[in-house]
Amino acid sequence: MVAVSRNLNQSTLDKWDADHAWHPFTQSSERGFAPPLQIEKGEGHWLFDLNGNRYFDGTASMWTNVRGHGNPSLDNALREQLDYLAHSTFLGHGHPTATLLSRKLAEISPSALEVAFFTDNGSCAVEVALKMSFQFWQLIGRPEKQKVVAMEGAYHGDTFGAMSVGGGGFFAERFRPWCFEVEHFPAPLCLESSGIIHQEDSTSSLDALQLLLDREGDKIAALVLEPSVQGAAGMKQQPSGFLQAVAQLCQKADVHLILDEVFVGFGRLGEMLVCSDEGVQPDFLCLAKGLTGGYLPLAATMTTSEVYAAFSGAYHEHKALYHGHTFTANPLAAAVALRNVEMLEEDLAQGLVAEGTKAFGYYLNKTLAKHPNVREVRQRGLACCLDLCPDKDNSNAFPVTRRAGLEVCMEARARGVLLRPLGNSIPLVPPILVRPDELEFLCHVLRDSLDANFAKEQKS
Repeated sequence: MVAVSRNLNQSTLDKWDADHAWHPFTQSSERGFAPPLQIEKGEGHWLFDLNGNRYFDGTASMWTNVRGHGNPSLDNALREQLDYLAHSTFLGHGHPTATLLSRKLAEISPSALEVAFFTDNGSCAVEVALKMSFQFWQLIGRPEKQKVVAMEGAYHGDTFGAMSVGGGGFFAERFRPWCFEVEHFPAPLCLESSGIIHQEDSTSSLDALQLLLDREGDKIAALVLEPSVQGAAGMKQQPSGFLQAVAQLCQKADVHLILDEVFVGFGRLGEMLVCSDEGVQPDFLCLAKGLTGGYLPLAATMTTSEVYAAFSGAYHEHKALYHGHTFTANPLAAAVALRNVEMLEEDLAQGLVAEGTKAFGYYLNKTLAKHPNVREVRQRGLACCLDLCPDKDNSNAFPVTRRAGLEVCMEARARGVLLRPLGNSIPLVPPILVRPDELEFLCHVLRDSLDANFAKEQKS
């Protein structure tokens, strides 16, 4: 296939792509302004198109990449596994690689989370947690516990259960009639224009949650939360102590806590897992994106022995969890994930992620924080989002027809950086083991792209 692609010219591939490939979260009518690139190769933290143009992977290939493209250790793990087994069903059978990965995930998770259920992506990891929680309460004689609670502004994926617990917005609103009802509580308003996070800013959010649990707790099965940072909401942050407070409220109300660490896990915020770092024991933990280092699709839902035991029974009782996927626990993906997690443990111990976090903050503050068209910069770990504005002193937002975020990202692309906007906000999510000089390049390119885009607007 690689040989074939090299014999085809760009125009042929572009036509076939336009005719036959449906790109997710992409408006096809914008193709003339933002034509999809044909990415042929990756090396380190850089991607190359068919014409040999080089781009810094400023989205970590949709927030997944940990240690770059073509990493020798991960490549070798994949090749070694391929010599033994490419795939075998996990329905009723196992294979050594997934067994070892299950144990490794139990080791790095909070102590109560001892069992791993594998799926293919973050949406499904959340779906599985929801189904496990719902069925658990049915199995132990608490059928009234069917409701779910989630935070406003949340994003948990695109399958119907995941959309249901999402916080609305254009991602899911069109499908709302097909989603189940969920109780939402407000997110903490924890950032001032200075970027300082205040613990007291979580008070109204926690008070609202307390009232909800007091009123409906005996009917609530689970609460779903992105801990520390809401990624797709624009890297909205939660203050220190907020997660512990939510966990305590759930425990008191006998409500399952489902933590969605699909985005924030595996070093993205500076630690292996947010819940472990904050000393919180959830009932379910959803993992994906960085699990395989960005190589292959794999996700896991971690849960407790207590939950797992509730699904055990005689054959005729049909207590088993009737959920699974054809490529669940694929050996190739599991092998890469195991090697990646083992290496990440060493990376974190050596302070490599902390060094990247410090460098990222330095270049953001030096280059972008005071830009006249950046209203706010939110950063935690190797995750950041910039809110754009027409003018720093102008409280007005862009008109709905103004695609400032996309235009700035296209300017960045022309300068060798790939980014993807969230409306008129721009997330910066580099590979986790990015080098300081690459972070400097990323921030300088974005500054130049902002300058170029808004200079055009002033002239017009």
